[in-house]
Amino acid sequence: MAKVLDHNEPAAKSGGIPYWIKIVTVFFLGWVALYATRTILNPIMGDIQNAFGLSNSQLGLIMSIFFLGYAGLNIPSGILGDKIGKKKVLVPGVILFGIFAAVTGLMPSFFLFMSTWLLVGIFQGFFYGPSYGLSSEAIPPKHITVGSAIINSGMAFGTSLGYYISSYAVHEYNMSWRSPFFIIAVPVVLIGFAMWWVIKEKPKSKEQKATENNGEKLKLSVLFKNKNLIAAYITIFSAIYAFFVVISWIPYYLEHERGITGGNVAFVSSLVPWAAIPGSIFFSWVADRMGKRKPVLLVMLPLSIIALVSIVFFDSMTVLYVALIGYGIFGKISTNPVLVAVIADNAPKNAYSTSFGVYNFIGMCGSILAPYITGFLTDVTGSLNTGFYFAGALLVIGTIAVMFIDENNRPNVEGAAK
Repeated sequence: MAKVLDHNEPAAKSGGIPYWIKIVTVFFLGWVALYATRTILNPIMGDIQNAFGLSNSQLGLIMSIFFLGYAGLNIPSGILGDKIGKKKVLVPGVILFGIFAAVTGLMPSFFLFMSTWLLVGIFQGFFYGPSYGLSSEAIPPKHITVGSAIINSGMAFGTSLGYYISSYAVHEYNMSWRSPFFIIAVPVVLIGFAMWWVIKEKPKSKEQKATENNGEKLKLSVLFKNKNLIAAYITIFSAIYAFFVVISWIPYYLEHERGITGGNVAFVSSLVPWAAIPGSIFFSWVADRMGKRKPVLLVMLPLSIIALVSIVFFDSMTVLYVALIGYGIFGKISTNPVLVAVIADNAPKNAYSTSFGVYNFIGMCGSILAPYITGFLTDVTGSLNTGFYFAGALLVIGTIAVMFIDENNRPNVEGAAK
């Protein structure tokens, strides 16, 4: 782990707030901004469908095109951040995706709406790689688990916030379906400026750049020769696919299949991200205590399949609530830290950043496909349930992939390599 940057030390000695805490705070807010902007769309999908006269496939395409932009920029933004500076990539990206969120709300046609929403996704793609690099450099080793958990919890807060903004603004206060795009843009831009003020990136010297990766050239092909990494990539794809079926379509499902409306949609939909916070912390702790990831994943994934399918299989509202909470506890947000540990255990040390970039890119491909395929299956079968069952089937494949992880052969774990 890199040493905390020099400018942290005076603040700590003088009684000021340590730099790493500031970084954790702004990146927590960054994840809030990302997920709140994404999920303002979900409670108003029916309104957008009516406004533009869309099929369910076209409705799903809105989120798919967004994540196409986001996933496509993950690896390039990380490379660009390493070349010109992470702050120079990250801060403009946050400010611009906030601005284009507001612009999206102004668009009069479906094509223009899709085009600007794609740009929101593209500029969100500037966040992951640079923020991961900056937080890894800034957080001291003894605080890395807690700091990372706090940052990641921003996803849950943001998901819930986005649901509430749209549900209340449009369905409780009868504002235009365009209003949430304007509302969310203001705090996002302010968060971008907060990052500009807080982040103090230290430029790398020529000597540091020359000695990075031990002078070895990185090859992507190396990552696909390790069966543990391949298993993690397959699993995160299936987990993220299922997750985005849930967060993209659950508000629509609650309103059209269960008759839940207004602020209640936000409350019920938020059960998933809120349940994920304790689930994520607990299972990460268990995996660390055991020193193994595979047994934990083989408990979590089957339970997440049961919870996911139960959301639409049973008519009981009680079962629905329990299933949503169960999916939150065992689903993607909670399995992600354990899978990240699999990558850390197995990735070539001279290709750490690239390994995580590929991991996130492959995973987010699931977010590209999930909204559209779910809408397409709904159009074909006449039931949204089919999309949830398909997501459950992919999770079965992810579970099978985990079975092939060999924890006796982990290059970065002492005593595990054969």
